[in-house]
Amino acid sequence: MELDIVDRDNKKIGAIDVRDEVFGGRVNGGLMWESVVHANAEERQGTHATKNRALVSGSGKKPWRQKGTGRARVGSTRTPLWRHGGTVFGPQPRSYGFKLSKKVELGALRAALAEKVRDGGLVVIDELSAAEVKTKAAVELLARLGVTGKAVLVDVAVDEKLARSVRNLPGVVFLPSFRLTARDVIEAGRVVATRSALEKLQEALA
Repeated sequence: MELDIVDRDNKKIGAIDVRDEVFGGRVNGGLMWESVVHANAEERQGTHATKNRALVSGSGKKPWRQKGTGRARVGSTRTPLWRHGGTVFGPQPRSYGFKLSKKVELGALRAALAEKVRDGGLVVIDELSAAEVKTKAAVELLARLGVTGKAVLVDVAVDEKLARSVRNLPGVVFLPSFRLTARDVIEAGRVVATRSALEKLQEALA
């Protein structure tokens, strides 16, 4: 498979040969779903907490004697049966993360990239850099490339000036190739990658 390489003005300046098994393979929706669920779970804070009868405020003293009052027996005012009592089996702080095999992660990224190539959502550019930190220049660059809305820019090493220029653009992220995930590709309308980044991805996914 051959992909066109464009410059900053969106003019074709060459082409790159990529492997069909990486960028033209079957789009496995199951792997992509697993990768997205895993990424979402890893980002959950899990700081929710409820107070059980040991933590809720109140006395531990027995309200009245066990027998002879005609009322139900009660051992504490913090019982879960009473108002202001503790919570039974409530949520406690925990991690929602789980382990996902590297093979599944790579397969999901491979499927996501193949889907973008199939839909024409992958743009290969010669370089991603900026002469100065200027959001307006970054917007103009993306407009020339036909990128609107959500997008992910990928390079082997992130150019600091361009990264600072696009960080205020909603839905636009600039990532090094080794940090790219299937969720990043799926969420983006367009993926703009440099030739060197594409070669690194192909090497890792082959």
